[in-house]
Amino acid sequence: MMRTHRCGELRTEHVGRQVTLTGWVNRRREHGEHLAFVDIRDYSGITQVVVDNSVDVRSEYVIAVTGVVTARTPDTINADLATGEIELKECSVEVLSAAEPPPFPIDERADNVDEMIRLKYRYLDLRRSRMQRNLRVRSQVNAAVRQAMYRQDFVEVETPMLMPSTPEGAREFLVPSRQKPGNFYALPQSPQLYKQLLMVGGLDRYFQVARCLRDEDLRADRQYEFMQLDLEMSFAAVDDVLGAAEVSVLDAAEAVTGVRPDAVPRITWHEAMNRFGSDKPDLRFDMELVELTPIFSDTGFKAFETAESIKGIKVPGGAAEYGRNKLDNLTDQAKSSGAKGMVWLKVTDGSTFDSPVAKFISESETAALIAATDAVAGDLLLLIADDWMTTCEVLGDLRNRIARPPVSEGPYRYVWVVEFPLFVGVDATTGRPKPGHHAFCHPHPDDLDLLETDPMSVRALAYDLVLNGWELGSGSIRIHDHRLQRRVFELLGIDEEEADRRFGFFLEPFKYGAPPHGGFAYGLERLAAILAGEENIREVIAFPKPQSGLDPMTGAPSDVDTAQLNELGIRLLPPAV
Repeated sequence: MMRTHRCGELRTEHVGRQVTLTGWVNRRREHGEHLAFVDIRDYSGITQVVVDNSVDVRSEYVIAVTGVVTARTPDTINADLATGEIELKECSVEVLSAAEPPPFPIDERADNVDEMIRLKYRYLDLRRSRMQRNLRVRSQVNAAVRQAMYRQDFVEVETPMLMPSTPEGAREFLVPSRQKPGNFYALPQSPQLYKQLLMVGGLDRYFQVARCLRDEDLRADRQYEFMQLDLEMSFAAVDDVLGAAEVSVLDAAEAVTGVRPDAVPRITWHEAMNRFGSDKPDLRFDMELVELTPIFSDTGFKAFETAESIKGIKVPGGAAEYGRNKLDNLTDQAKSSGAKGMVWLKVTDGSTFDSPVAKFISESETAALIAATDAVAGDLLLLIADDWMTTCEVLGDLRNRIARPPVSEGPYRYVWVVEFPLFVGVDATTGRPKPGHHAFCHPHPDDLDLLETDPMSVRALAYDLVLNGWELGSGSIRIHDHRLQRRVFELLGIDEEEADRRFGFFLEPFKYGAPPHGGFAYGLERLAAILAGEENIREVIAFPKPQSGLDPMTGAPSDVDTAQLNELGIRLLPPAV
């Protein structure tokens, strides 16, 4: 190696040694007429070196420095640096690569630089200690989950990146075929089809650190392309799959933080909605939804008379904090989330309310409402009356808006959400139920008799893993019995001919003996971002796309020349006017 040590490694025990460091010039400071201090930096840290003032090195020059490790005098020790008790003297410097001044500082000040500038010069942004740490956290996560899967006898298998287009799920990225013009491959939204076929193939336990691609709008927790820990198990029930996935997640968390989280609790989807108003519940703070429907069973308040569900949340001390403008904003947010309106009540002396609707609420209802919410003087109550789902979702949104801390703050609170609905809503065009996840989730065995008579009440053997309000991943036990699969297809309005046309290549293998199986997948960027203390998965990806999807560094997506299009049999439409 060109170096003997890294820039963050030297300590007082190295005093007297001649060493060679390589890295970038972090900073240069003149010291009198003849000397200069140069801070040399690599990913491990910074060391101060003392050089002759004639040495011409500037910010971001790549250099090699050979010198003698020397203890600093007590008054010059830098407690902010791990190497702050030593410096290099008697130095010779070799310039390995000169550098132009960077477009932004290569330190924490770049956090305030416009993100598009940071992404345009991402190769410079990556030099910063924050990004170096984030990518190493990401690497620790990847290594830990792989080892966890190997330890549990899973076999790593790579599945194809070029696959047939499937009509289910998110929007796909298509790849034109040169050998068969007019036809297309699709890039995988997930390895779902292939991993189930691996179970048919007798592999028993499969995993993959899989790259997936979805042409969806980008958000803080979503990119066009992402990596997930993908697994599938044969002869497995829900407990088996959750147990295997949980080991990998907890191993990854322990590898990064040094502390192993407790076993992950489980709640049903219905409980999550009832208590938190979300199927991605954030357990780090209270303000749970309170059931109030029985209190108003004989109410004279017209807004509550016909409501299927009435729930509320308590904002401790919110009466003083929320003036009329803030309350109007919360009401607007409730309406934008689907509610007809919102009732707010400020608790005055512990037994009465200050509210435009206080006169419509009886004394007995007032007392019961205060008791149900454990409200005291100065608290604010927010009530929604609507159908059950709307009431839950609107209050869940208000709960998060009011009290949810940043996703990276506070303790790590994992939770399994289980027993999702098999169907969610009815298709407006066909009048048929819509699958909650996909058409291959196994119904809960206790609900099989309800498939045809009450399909909307059927639970699925489906589950999500949630961390601090972010969905890390999801999975399910799959249908392996072709007769049960036909029943589900019929409910969805898919007859045998259409099923063979759309899913034949996937269903055909199941005729030859498919074991019971289930699986799970979770986003590695999402887990790494939270463990790294980041609010956006872009910060743990080396070369991400901004929210626009347009890459400021490479210019992608870009046009291609006519010869390439001709070879693929593609003609472009004129630009839309």
